[in-house]
Amino acid sequence: MGKLVVSEFVTVDGFTDDPGGSEGLDRGGWAFKYQRGDDGDRFKLDEAMAADALLLGRVTYEGFAASWPERTDEVGFADKMNGMPKYVVSNTLDKAEWNNSTLIRDNVAEEASGLKQRHAGDVLVYGSATLVGTLADNDLVDEYRLMVFPVVLGGGKPLFGNSRKETSLRLVDARPVGPDGVLVVTYQPAR
Repeated sequence: MGKLVVSEFVTVDGFTDDPGGSEGLDRGGWAFKYQRGDDGDRFKLDEAMAADALLLGRVTYEGFAASWPERTDEVGFADKMNGMPKYVVSNTLDKAEWNNSTLIRDNVAEEASGLKQRHAGDVLVYGSATLVGTLADNDLVDEYRLMVFPVVLGGGKPLFGNSRKETSLRLVDARPVGPDGVLVVTYQPAR
């Protein structure tokens, strides 16, 4: 049985929207103003290589689908992203055309639970804050991996903005990466 892992770039004040700047928001691109160093890059590479599948919300999926198919790299990250199964939660997409993509329209909690049964490795959720709230409210998240960047945005989309349920977390790991004070913090629900 696989684990459902939420992996996020997040600001100190808890916002997640447009870390790379591709969404065109006035505060977008904040994550790339800070160096996460070799340790941070290794963390993200190892995380992707250990994953069996991606579970994404529509906005994150569309952003990834627009950029990843054209990318290549020497370490195999792009090949992994393009090759692994991808599941996109959307009521508005007609089809999901990025390689190995499947639409999930209904019964999101049931479908996500089924993905954990179907895949032996991690099912990664990148971005997708609305989806994260749904998964958290249904006790489906096995681990939160937060890369916390040393910036306060003062507004935006909070990671847990639509979650309606209090969840106690247990710290598994915390470490700085890179020269700019980026932290990788890993929590698991304290069930």
